[in-house]
Amino acid sequence: MRKLIKPGRITALVVMLVALLGIYVYFLYQVQIVEGTERYNSATAITKDTRVVTAARGNILDRYGRLLVSNKECYNLVIDSTKLFANDDPNAVILELIEMVRGFGDTYTDDLPITAEPPFEYTDMTEIQRTMLEAYFKDKASDFKDAGLPESPSAVELMSYMRTRYEISNEYSAEEMRMIAGLRYSINVRYAVNTGEYVFVQDASMKLISSILENKLNGIEVKRSFTRQYHTENAAHILGYVGLMTQEEYEKYSLLDYANDAMVGKDGVENAFEEYLHGVDGEAEVYSNLDGVTLRTKYTKEPQPGGHVYLTLDIGLQEVCEEALAAHIESINEERARIIAEAEMYGTESTEMISGGALCVVKVDTGEPLALVSYPTYDAATMLDNYETLVADENAPLYNRALMGVYAPGSTFKPCTATALLAEGIISPTRTLKTEGQFTKYIDDGYAPECWIYSTYKYTHGEINVVQAITYSCNYFFYYFGDELGIDKMAYYAKLYGLGEHTGIELPEVTGQMSTQSFKEQYTGISWFQGDTLQSAIGQSFTEFTPLQMAEYCAAIANGGTRHSASILKEVRSYDYSKTLFQRETEVLSKLDIDPEIFGYIQYGMYGVLYDAASTLKEHWLDSSIVAAAKTGTAQRGEGLVNNAMFILYAPYGDNPEIAIAIAVEKGGAGATLSPVARKIVDYYFTFQSSANTVENAYSLLK
Repeated sequence: MRKLIKPGRITALVVMLVALLGIYVYFLYQVQIVEGTERYNSATAITKDTRVVTAARGNILDRYGRLLVSNKECYNLVIDSTKLFANDDPNAVILELIEMVRGFGDTYTDDLPITAEPPFEYTDMTEIQRTMLEAYFKDKASDFKDAGLPESPSAVELMSYMRTRYEISNEYSAEEMRMIAGLRYSINVRYAVNTGEYVFVQDASMKLISSILENKLNGIEVKRSFTRQYHTENAAHILGYVGLMTQEEYEKYSLLDYANDAMVGKDGVENAFEEYLHGVDGEAEVYSNLDGVTLRTKYTKEPQPGGHVYLTLDIGLQEVCEEALAAHIESINEERARIIAEAEMYGTESTEMISGGALCVVKVDTGEPLALVSYPTYDAATMLDNYETLVADENAPLYNRALMGVYAPGSTFKPCTATALLAEGIISPTRTLKTEGQFTKYIDDGYAPECWIYSTYKYTHGEINVVQAITYSCNYFFYYFGDELGIDKMAYYAKLYGLGEHTGIELPEVTGQMSTQSFKEQYTGISWFQGDTLQSAIGQSFTEFTPLQMAEYCAAIANGGTRHSASILKEVRSYDYSKTLFQRETEVLSKLDIDPEIFGYIQYGMYGVLYDAASTLKEHWLDSSIVAAAKTGTAQRGEGLVNNAMFILYAPYGDNPEIAIAIAVEKGGAGATLSPVARKIVDYYFTFQSSANTVENAYSLLK
């Protein structure tokens, strides 16, 4: 019988199977034993990357240790441009990312200062936006030239250029094209300004992060970071904010070993005390797999957080001051709005709305600012988000009127003139003058200024001395003796009081100026007239000072002629609060070395402003347990214009004055209207001062 399977075939099949099994075993041995470690490392995608570890920024606190600004840990979404543009259609990925961010209610970084919809126009730019745009123009100069564009193209021209450069399909709408161009510009411009990586979304929500990770969108990385957290809505003009460095800032801070993507103080305290707040960055080796998952982190250099900055501000007092000033201004504006509405209806005379104001409170014995208020204000936490709106506001809420606003002091300057008259021996404290309604010495020259009481009521102040002249704010008295004093002596004493001088505060400030012959002739080209001297004696002419200068001036009157620095830095402590890095010491900037009794007469005249039998302000103060001294000022702005309101006060009146206040309200009318605002501040300060001292003493024990 014939066999179906021959033995030779079976043998061949067995040999073949054994050979295949041998080959399989060989390669299995090679993969698992010989190349096992290498292939394991490859499979687990262990890659090492050296990264900068950003140091946490120091906190900002008030004088009693109440937290004002701190850090909040967050997660940022960062664009990896290499991976992003490795996609087949990066523009589609960009649009998908943007729509995802918007869908979750987050916001993304778009540095392109062009409107979101056509007709495209440039928006109001921040300093860094302008720097970036100019750097982009410079970087693309040759492209612009080839495309027939000017060196600084219009917004429409730039958008047309970007559609071509970034290969944005015409299938996208104008709004979608603008979104894609904005993100690609934000990436490109960072190379032009030599700054850090593009943070697509700062402080991203966990829902957004989860969605992006689930969708495995190529080109997005999640990085741990910090963002500033504000614990108060007050003191916005003082605290400032942080942001990416401009090119100019990078050139400065790179010398201090700052990372090129470091966040630095851009304004206020954040900028003034950058050296204390900014820590020292560390370094770490980060090990990741192919999916980008971090396996472990090894610190090769530990980051050192920044120091904690304590300010001289009392945030409780700051809040009360902001509320009191805002309530006063808004109340007057509501009434004026009603008058304006009636004027339009009945054709009667209209008036001006108050555009802003400022208020400063300082310690009499040290010059420390306790409150620095500017109205209108804003929320520092949302300032960058609302920047365009804030810039467009006609009342300029970003303008720090407390330090940058200059105002004619009006009659609040009369104590300075009185100081000069007494110190120079032109008058004695008891010398009297029979005042007239009109100062007629220069009437032949066509100049005969009147006292306010004569202009208003056709009365005079009668026969008065210097104390009464301050109390009644008699213009005629100061015209008469100011004419004899002369402008040079007047300016000399103003300087000793710090008027028209830097206050010593670390924040940006203007100095204003005291009226002098040289100033007028230099800036106007017009000769000095004796009438300028007379007006200067009552705080008019070209005289303009800041509210902080006026507060320090009032403090110097109260303490007997010593002007202290208005430094706002109280203390700096290390990140763990264990060491004091800086401690404020009282600094004297100038001193009026005159007979101490002179200040007693000046102070008594200011006491009379509130308590004299004829005072219209005594109703605000007679029921107060705190006795104060003050001076009102109504600074003229010109014919037909509402006067600025000025007010200075210190309390308590007597041997141990504690605080000095200066208030300025643009178009506020009579300075006397500001008395209730000052009363609210005085009531709060002395009601809560004992508890505040307890807090400060407790804080001192912790150091």
